[in-house]
Amino acid sequence: MNAPLHVFIIAGEPSGDKLGGALMAGLKEVRPNVTFEGIGGVQMQAEGLNSRFDMSELSVMGVAEILPKYRHLMRRINETAEAVIAGEPDVVITIDSPDFSLRVAKRVKMRSTVRTVHYVAPTVWAWRAGRAAKMARHIDQVLALLPFEPPFMQAAGMRCDFVGHPVVSEPVATDAQGLAFRTAHDLGDAPLLMVLPGSRRSEIGRLGERFGAVVAQIVAQRPDMRVVIPAAAPVAGIVSRLTRDWSGTPVVLDPRGGDYADAMTQKRAAFRAADVALAASGTVSLELAAADTPMVIAYDMNWLSRVVIGRMLRVDTVTLVNLVSDTRVVPEFIGKRCQPDLIAQGVLDVFEHPDAQHDAMALTMRLLGQGGDPPGLRAARAVLDGLDAG
Repeated sequence: MNAPLHVFIIAGEPSGDKLGGALMAGLKEVRPNVTFEGIGGVQMQAEGLNSRFDMSELSVMGVAEILPKYRHLMRRINETAEAVIAGEPDVVITIDSPDFSLRVAKRVKMRSTVRTVHYVAPTVWAWRAGRAAKMARHIDQVLALLPFEPPFMQAAGMRCDFVGHPVVSEPVATDAQGLAFRTAHDLGDAPLLMVLPGSRRSEIGRLGERFGAVVAQIVAQRPDMRVVIPAAAPVAGIVSRLTRDWSGTPVVLDPRGGDYADAMTQKRAAFRAADVALAASGTVSLELAAADTPMVIAYDMNWLSRVVIGRMLRVDTVTLVNLVSDTRVVPEFIGKRCQPDLIAQGVLDVFEHPDAQHDAMALTMRLLGQGGDPPGLRAARAVLDGLDAG
C-alpha cells in the first residue's frame, strides 16, 4: 500500500486555481491517501483544500498595484514559507504567480530539503532567458504546458515534464450548437466574423477603435458579413458601448448577470459558428484552435513597452498556434503593424483561404495533448515520478 502523501500547493489567480484543482483531482486518483494544505480558490477548495487565506490577496499585477500591498504580500510570503517548513510536506507545488510562488520556494529551500515543483514554465523561449537559471536555484521540477519548453528548463538544471495544456480538456461546441447559435441570433448562413478585443480595460482602450475600423473596412468589402463579440465580464459594459455603432450589426455576448455556465456555452457556440476571428494576442489563440476557427492576431502596447519588449523578444511570432505547430500560418499585426487597413486585408485573406490554418490548428491540439490523458492526471503522475526519482 502506498504511504500517505502530504502536498502543500499554492495558486494565486483563477487560472492557477483551475490548474491546481485538476492536479489535485489527478493526485487523488493515483494516490487516494493524499492530503493537501496551502492556498487556492474555489476549484482547489472543491478538491479538499482548506485555503490558509483568500487567494484573491495574491491577484495583483503591475508595479502600481503591487506597491501599496508590498508589505502585506511580503508578510504572506513569509507566513506561507514558515507553514511549509513547519508542516514538512513531501512536496510543495507552486502554480504560476512567480512573484509570490518563487519567493516562497526560495525561502523554503534556504531552510529545508522539501522538494519544490513549479507548474507553468516561464516563457524563457520568448524573452528574459535568465529566469530559468534563477528558478533552478530553488525549483527541482517544472511542469510545462507547451511541448517545446522542457529543453529550456533542463538546460538550466531542472527536471521538466510536458504535461499538456488545459485547453485540450475544455468542452468544445458541436456543429449543431454552432448552427443553433446562428438561428438564435438570426444570423442565417451569413459569413460571421468574431472579434475578441481583450479582457482588460487597457487592451480595449488601445485596440477598440482600431478593431472597429477593421470591421468597417471588412463590411465595406463584404456587406453580408456579420459580427459577434464575446465580451469578457470585466469589460462587457465598455465593449457594449464601444461597439454600438459598429458595422456588421454586432451581436455582443454579455456574460454579466446571467448563469455562468450558460454564458460559457454561448461563447463556445459562437466560436464554433464563426468563420474567422480577429483576436488580441494571448491564449485565446488556443481556444480558437480548439474550436477550429481560423484567426488573425493583432496587438499593440504603449510605446515604451513596444521598444523594450521588441528588443528582448527572442521569437519571430507571439501566437501559440504558430509556435506549437512550427508554422507561421496565423497572420500577426503587432506594434507598428497594428493598422486597420493591414489587419482588414489579413482577415479577408484568411476568410478566403483558411485551409492551412485548419491543418495547423489540428496539429497544435494534438501536440498539446488532445486525445491523451487529461493534463491534471499527467501532471499528477509527473509529480509522483519526480518524488520517486528523488
